[in-house]
Amino acid sequence: MQTVTTDLIILGGGIAGLWLLNRARQQGFDAILLESHSLGGGQSVRSQGIIHGGTKYALNGVLSQASNSIANMPSRWRDCLEGHGELDLSQAQVLSDAHYMWSMASLGSKMTTFLASKALKGRVGQVPAEQRPPAFQHPDFRGSLYKLNEIVLDVPSVIEALARPNIHSIYKVAPSEIQLDMQHGEIQAVQLKSMRIEAQRYITTAGEGSEELLQQLEVQQPQMQRRPLHMVMVRHRSDLPTFAHCISSGSKPVVTITTHPTLNGDQVWYLGGDLAETGVERSAEEQIQAAQQLLTKLLPWVILKDACWGSFHINRAEPKQSSLTRPDSAFAQSVGNCIISWPTKLALAPDLADQVLDMLKAQRITPRFTADTTVLGALPKPGVAEPVWESLLC
Repeated sequence: MQTVTTDLIILGGGIAGLWLLNRARQQGFDAILLESHSLGGGQSVRSQGIIHGGTKYALNGVLSQASNSIANMPSRWRDCLEGHGELDLSQAQVLSDAHYMWSMASLGSKMTTFLASKALKGRVGQVPAEQRPPAFQHPDFRGSLYKLNEIVLDVPSVIEALARPNIHSIYKVAPSEIQLDMQHGEIQAVQLKSMRIEAQRYITTAGEGSEELLQQLEVQQPQMQRRPLHMVMVRHRSDLPTFAHCISSGSKPVVTITTHPTLNGDQVWYLGGDLAETGVERSAEEQIQAAQQLLTKLLPWVILKDACWGSFHINRAEPKQSSLTRPDSAFAQSVGNCIISWPTKLALAPDLADQVLDMLKAQRITPRFTADTTVLGALPKPGVAEPVWESLLC
């Protein structure tokens, strides 16, 4: 059996792993990424593509740690999308250059004052009636509409843009083929059927897939938690691009709507927010009915042509928190010669890469090896995951 030696092995090919791969290779590391299925096929391609700036985490009228930790992410992503940031994402597709937030009716005075405060200057601006997106131009719309400094991306195109520069360093390995050779609490190699791959550091970015790796590492901390969602999608033939959170008096958006293209030219409204969080115990039929009733209540004038509804369950994989609360920031922790990480949000992939690279620097890990690509070339390449709505049958 042949042995390949490299600097870094990244386990997991979602946006977090791909972002880290690019940044690490920029710094001269010989890094390879192993993905067990398709790129972005876990959480990434099922995200809504919103590059949050933290405003939705401040709906109680207070700027929280979560809202502050993510505040500069939109500008970092914008720089990359414009081709002059830390990575070149100029080939990725921007679905909307802003996300919006609308109120069900009039907001309380405390919230209205907060949204107009200096604390949110540059993050939020109220939209005059003549500049509203189509779904909010109807004369029956009585709420307020705010424009957020948050872009919405076509996630598959982002994955393609991240994978393209280093496709020679990305390989597909079936989960059943991966075994960690462990000695004295550290990984000695990733053992495959056809080869053995050794590295200075092993970095997990596999979302839910990291749990199995943690079990092989036999570590007590960190632990992983799952926060479940029941997402709803409606495929239709109305030209009605909508990207918005609906807010009320609660601390979470009632529903978050994003719009995505399909391969046949239809549009999909993809529904998350509190609808997805509170709907985890509902059946698919019950959740779809709840979504239909909610949209009728919020946007009664909107008619989606040839609407085809569906729903699915997905877990957000994160570092374990007390009471299963949402983590405030990206997470990375060193365990022996392994770094366990979760980005916790799509937008925080750059922050996660920062943390991992800072750890490598603190541990005095520097570029040393060059992997034998002729041996690695025997491994297949993973494709980019298909959005779930492409398999929606009506």
